[in-house]
Amino acid sequence: MRRTIIVLCMISGIAAIPISSQAQLGGYVLTDWRAKVEEGSLLWNENRLNLEIDASPVNDAHVFAQFWIRGLGFSSARTTTDLMGLDKRKSNPWDLFLREAYVDLYGFLTDNLDLRIGRQRIAWGTADKINPTDNLNPDDLEDIWDFGRHLGTSSVLATYYWGDVTLSTVLIPAFTPAVLPPPEWASALSASVEMPDGIALGEISDSLILPSNTLKEGGSAAIKIAKPVLNYDLSLSYYRGRSDFPVATQIAITPSAVAGTVDIHSTLIYPRLSVLGADMSGAIGKIGLWAEVAVIYPEAVHTITDMSALGMGQQETVSLPDEHFVRYVIGSDYTFHNGLYVNSQFIHGFPHEMGRDSLHDFIMGGVEKRFYSDKIKLTIAGGAELTDIGNIQDNYALMGMPEIGYFPTDNSEILLGVRLIWASGQTSFGNLADMDEVFLKVKYSF
Repeated sequence: MRRTIIVLCMISGIAAIPISSQAQLGGYVLTDWRAKVEEGSLLWNENRLNLEIDASPVNDAHVFAQFWIRGLGFSSARTTTDLMGLDKRKSNPWDLFLREAYVDLYGFLTDNLDLRIGRQRIAWGTADKINPTDNLNPDDLEDIWDFGRHLGTSSVLATYYWGDVTLSTVLIPAFTPAVLPPPEWASALSASVEMPDGIALGEISDSLILPSNTLKEGGSAAIKIAKPVLNYDLSLSYYRGRSDFPVATQIAITPSAVAGTVDIHSTLIYPRLSVLGADMSGAIGKIGLWAEVAVIYPEAVHTITDMSALGMGQQETVSLPDEHFVRYVIGSDYTFHNGLYVNSQFIHGFPHEMGRDSLHDFIMGGVEKRFYSDKIKLTIAGGAELTDIGNIQDNYALMGMPEIGYFPTDNSEILLGVRLIWASGQTSFGNLADMDEVFLKVKYSF
């Protein structure tokens, strides 16, 4: 009830804002349904209202806020009591999510300095959706197919302009962890657990140790300098904070209540790290080019595996060495005279992959063509994941994502497509090989 009142007040407040040059209201309505190709069982059910408030009450200030009001998931009702209206979220799940809310102060103290304070999304990097230098906001993997999605976080962004040089500094006072995928897709981020012969796996559980809410433990900071050089946009950046993905520091293996099975409980932490980044974007003729690289210096994480309850003692390993590793992306795009658009990227290391031995190679890309006065768009996207270049035939994952879009009006679109995966060996996307899906999206922007 309380959340309902908050939503009504928020919508009433939005409705009271005059739509003028000083304040604007916009957003979109989205429906996203997905089902397994073979079984037809529903995998995803989302209906989202995105609202954005953009206001400039005075010349030297600006306010922005973004809300998601949405129904996501399926009914969790298990008794008739759950259907009696005491908590409609059990029969019809929904949530209210504040994605961004910040204030811009232009010409703060000096004409060349702008300040942005509040919950905000600070996107760094030039690559297409997969950005190794984009470490300021935690990853949001709730929808594993929405590449590049991040959460907004409370932070202070100061931007100083000196001719064509831009200097940005960021302070984030508190730590926010990444959002992980739902259980159906979680296997994409972790390898399967292999048990010795004669021993079955019982319950798997874990506990997280979050940094304390202090600047010293949970805070992070970054700096970036950007400048155009010979028609290319170049930048260098440095980030000091923590990984938003956890790493196991303790693993306890104990006998379960069922004979011949063991339970596993992991304790996970968020290691500190530093990231030195660089990126560029530009073009050679009509061919768009971009490159992005991040050199990551993590603090070491030692993992103690405790099997004392099985009479096997303890074992300590280094799960994350304190040696630097490199993630990078190189990409290009081109539009032919007939309107055919081509995009491709080579990616070394996804955001959740930590350490030199954990980095996989990915080739992602697609082609896009519009027909019938841009009313229909055909897109064939896909990619390949390679874990062992010397033995590709036994270590790969192939992804195909064709879709067709129809645009009945300028502000509306209807997309129908499939996502298919073929794999061999141990790969991130290969772990989702049984999750082929067909999807329908309908979106109207206003």
